[in-house]
Amino acid sequence: MQHLETLFDITRDDLRQILATGFELKRRLAQGDRPPILARKVLALLFEKPSLRTRVSFEAGIAQLGGNSLFLGEEVGWGRRESFSDFSRVLGQYVDMVVCRAKSHESVRRLAAFNVVPVVNGLTDLSHPCQAIADVMTMQETFGDLSGRHVVFVGDGNNVARSLMLASVMLDMSFTLACPDGYDIDEAWCNRILQAYPEAKFRRLRDPHEAVTDADVIYTDVWTSMGQEAEQAERRAVFADYRVDEKLMKSAPRHARVQHCLPAVRGQEITDGVIDGPQSDVIVQAGNRMHAQKGLLVWMLARDWVEQNVPK
Repeated sequence: MQHLETLFDITRDDLRQILATGFELKRRLAQGDRPPILARKVLALLFEKPSLRTRVSFEAGIAQLGGNSLFLGEEVGWGRRESFSDFSRVLGQYVDMVVCRAKSHESVRRLAAFNVVPVVNGLTDLSHPCQAIADVMTMQETFGDLSGRHVVFVGDGNNVARSLMLASVMLDMSFTLACPDGYDIDEAWCNRILQAYPEAKFRRLRDPHEAVTDADVIYTDVWTSMGQEAEQAERRAVFADYRVDEKLMKSAPRHARVQHCLPAVRGQEITDGVIDGPQSDVIVQAGNRMHAQKGLLVWMLARDWVEQNVPK
């Protein structure tokens, strides 16, 4: 059974096919065509964390494909009121797929382990694969072929950075993390990438201005993620020199595009002038969450449609 706990669960060709499916569905939607490919399919959204983009993009996406969704918050008692085993096996009798947004990645792993229905990681502390798919879809819209492009992530080596690093490598891009000492992407993740993709090109630098000198995409995220609120003051001081602002953009090529997964703390990790400026793809990127995830849903639940309708 196909799950998506991280992007390690799919191949390069799979990722390209998911992206192609997302582009095809986006093209059709722009023409007013909403093919009911997933008619009568039911998607469960099992969320332990608050959400705007992940929840609404999946709910709107499955509806446009002819299916339905159920939002399941903490009141369902997953892992508390009844066991993981009972919960997962019962839920699997009602729905066709589960998107799980969890505090711990282990929760997604345990949910998928029963192999009742496909499980998609909607965000965990380890990884955010759906975000990365939308990110590279946005890059592909801008640049076309992504081979040889350079993605620079300015900030914390967090779950978003890990997933973007892997997606970049899968599409033959190079990846640089510009971060303070002690906030790197962990060695275990880097080694896993090298095992899967020995030719991977990635590095880490301390100087963000040096990092962006040949960047095609400059990416940033909040300095303090959900669950790290106690570290907020410390992180604000540590990351003060890692703001994506007008000064940093002067060190980058004119063609460089800016991305942010949102929500943003404007004035901290990114300034208004950059996020709202002419080099920003942030709002398009947020919109592509729905298109990319529609591609993922159809790829996971209606592979025959993909084979028959999506250009190779």
